[in-house]
Amino acid sequence: MDSAFDLYEADLHCHTTASDGLLSPAELVQLAAQVGLKGIGITDHDTIQGWQEAEEAGANYHIQILKGIELNTNWDGKEVHILGYELDSSSDYLTDKLRDLRNAREERILKILGRFKDLGIKIAFDEVQQFAQGESIGRPHIAQALIERGYVRDVKEGFDRYIGIGAPAYIPSYKLTPEEGIHLIREAQGVAVLAHPGVLRLEEGIPDWVKAGLQGIEVRHSQHSPDDEKKYLQIAQEYRLLTTGGSDFHGEACKPGVNLGGWGVSLDVLRQILDLARRN
Repeated sequence: MDSAFDLYEADLHCHTTASDGLLSPAELVQLAAQVGLKGIGITDHDTIQGWQEAEEAGANYHIQILKGIELNTNWDGKEVHILGYELDSSSDYLTDKLRDLRNAREERILKILGRFKDLGIKIAFDEVQQFAQGESIGRPHIAQALIERGYVRDVKEGFDRYIGIGAPAYIPSYKLTPEEGIHLIREAQGVAVLAHPGVLRLEEGIPDWVKAGLQGIEVRHSQHSPDDEKKYLQIAQEYRLLTTGGSDFHGEACKPGVNLGGWGVSLDVLRQILDLARRN
C-alpha cells in the first residue's frame, strides 16, 4: 500500500458514475474500505444522485459518508469549482437549480457533437449517453465514445485532440459565478468550499468569495504542490476558513495516478464540516 494512505483518514473529493467517475457509489465505498479509509466525500458534478447508494454502502462497510456536490463556476474566464457539503436534499431551490445545470450540460454535449459533424466525426447523442450511468452528462463521456469508436486511445487524448479548451470541438459550458454557486450551496443549508485553487491560481478571488459566504478551502489535492498547500493553508488561516482535502478521484482510466485516499484529511475535518452544516 502506498505510504500516502497512512496519512489520511478521509478523502473528501470523489466522483462516481452519478457524474463522470468510473465506479458506482457502492464500488467507491467498497474501495475506500479496501484502502483503509474511514470517510469519503461524494462530490459529483451538478447531482446528488449518488448519495443514497453511498450511504447504504457506507453503513455496510463502516465508512462515514460526507454528502457533497461539485459546481463548476466562471470567474473572469477561469473555471472555479465550488464544493458543497451536506446540503438539504429536500430543498426545491437546490433541485430546480441542479436541473437547470444538467439541462445546460446536455445542450453543450449536442453543440460539441455538432462540431464533430463539421470535423467529419459522426457520434450520436445516444452513444455518449450510454456512458453516462448517472443523470449528469459531461465531456468525459464524449471521450469514452471517442475511444469506443477508435478515434482516440484514452480520455486524455480525447481532450487534447478534440474537446479540451482550445481544441476544435470545444464548447464553453454554461456556468454560474462563484458567488452564485456559493449562494446556491448556502441557501440549501450546505457548507461551501473552494476546490483546488492552486490549479488556476485563484487566490485573488478568495476575499470576495469569503464575503459571499465561502467557508473552506481545499488545501490538499492531487494537483497541488507542497508550495500550493502551504500558500492556501495560510490563506485559510487568515480568513478563518476550514481546510479540507481530497484526491479528486474519478478512476484510473479517467485520471491516471490519482489514487483514492492519496490526498485527504483527518476524520476530524469531516466532523467539523458536519458540525458547521448543522449550524447553517
